[in-house]
Formats: sequence, C-alpha cells, structure tokens
Amino acid sequence: MQPNLEFIIDLSKQAGVILKEGYGKEHQVQYKGPIDLVTEIDHKSEELLISRILSAFPDHSVVAEESGLTQGSLEHRWYIDPVDGTSNYSRGLPLFCVSIAYAYQGKMKLAAVYDPLRDECFYAEKGKGAFLNGNPIHVADTSELMASMLVTGFPYDMDQENNNVDNFIAMVRKAHTVRRLGSAVLDQAYVAMGRLDGYWEAGVSSWDIAAGTLLTEEAGGLVTRINGEPDYMKPPYDILAANPVLHRKMLAELKGVP
Repeated sequence: MQPNLEFIIDLSKQAGVILKEGYGKEHQVQYKGPIDLVTEIDHKSEELLISRILSAFPDHSVVAEESGLTQGSLEHRWYIDPVDGTSNYSRGLPLFCVSIAYAYQGKMKLAAVYDPLRDECFYAEKGKGAFLNGNPIHVADTSELMASMLVTGFPYDMDQENNNVDNFIAMVRKAHTVRRLGSAVLDQAYVAMGRLDGYWEAGVSSWDIAAGTLLTEEAGGLVTRINGEPDYMKPPYDILAANPVLHRKMLAELKGVP
C-alpha cells in the first residue's frame, strides 16, 4: 500500500507543531561532529514521523537523519529530515523546515516540506506538479548567470577535497549573488517556487535532497549531479538544480572544478 499526498502533508504539519512550540527556547544541543549538531527537538520530531509512518505502513523502510535506516520493504522507502537547518533552529534563526519524501521502486513519488514559522507547505506528486499552500509553483525563468540569485552550502568537514570553496569562488564571480541559508531543503523549495534561481551543493545526504528534488522537477526545473549525471540519488550525494537554461550555464562553470 502506498501513501497519498494528503497523508504526508498532514504529517509534515504535525511535526511542524513540535518545531514551532520549541522555537526560541533553550535546547539540549549535542554534537555529532565538530560543527554538526542535533537537539532534542530533532529527536522528538523524528520519533513522531517514524511512528506515524510505520503505524500506517508497517512494512515500509525509512531513512532518517538521526536514527538512520529502519529496515523494511525496498520498494517503499521514506526519506525524512525532522529539522532541516538545525544550526539555524538552535540559534533562533528562522530558516528551517520539516522534510518528508516517499519513493516507490526507487523513484520519488511524493514530497512535503513544511516551514512552520511561515506556515508554508511545499508539496509535490510525481507527474502532477508542485504547489505551495494550494497554489502551483514554477521555477524562475532567469536565463543569464549574471542576473541570477543562487544558493549553496558547505560540508561539515571542510578538510575534505570537495569542500565547495572553489565552486563558490567560481560562481560568485559569475552570478548576481550567491546565498547560503543553512537549509538545503529550503534552498531547493525556494528554487522550485522561483525565489532563488539555482542551487548546487556537494556533501549532502539523501534526506537533504529527496523532497526538494521532486519539488524542483515538478516545478519545471532540471536536477542532476554537479557533473551533469542524472542519477543524483546515489552516494556520494551532490546536486545541481535550476531551470533547464540556467542549469546548462551553471554546469559549464562548475564542471571540472573540484
């Protein structure tokens, strides 16, 4: 049995209540790495998401940021990020969201991204378009790099070879501006609705890109790996997303840059 779009929209909003109630309060912060942190709200939100998913679909598998893989059917797989933008959240910076995606037989079918502070719910169903609070959304038609507002992020381990510094330098010289918002999922949602023109990032995880890629594609965008390969849902994960014209121009600038 497969879920419907209404189920994951409602689920994202249930988790959003947890985030909103905890926002602005003092949190129990733990570090998974030097700059990779988690709070008790991440755990509380993830516990709700997994429990509701497995209660309705007990044979499904779930990939979650904090608890990893919950074994189940390979045909039915969920990708959840209970708080995307945890660093922002822990500091009271209002850029974070809940992200849920469902894949059937390896293909993304449903996605919901909820920003509880703005009450903005982005969602998409494969082949049926992308929406924000009931209204259709589309990628921007910006065609020139110098007119584009791009967004990116950086890996937790800046000592790794592919740390995005060279890519950032290359793109900041070509684009109108490059932002770093601290939420990979919102980066993609904003590209899908045209607030931003293009997004690229390396060193991401499956739960960072699962929902946003479906939003972008259903909004008319093109999503690939940074080198242009189409299979972006395989490790190591990296992503390039924009409208097809701008995507081609971004790809030409990023290609071959470590």
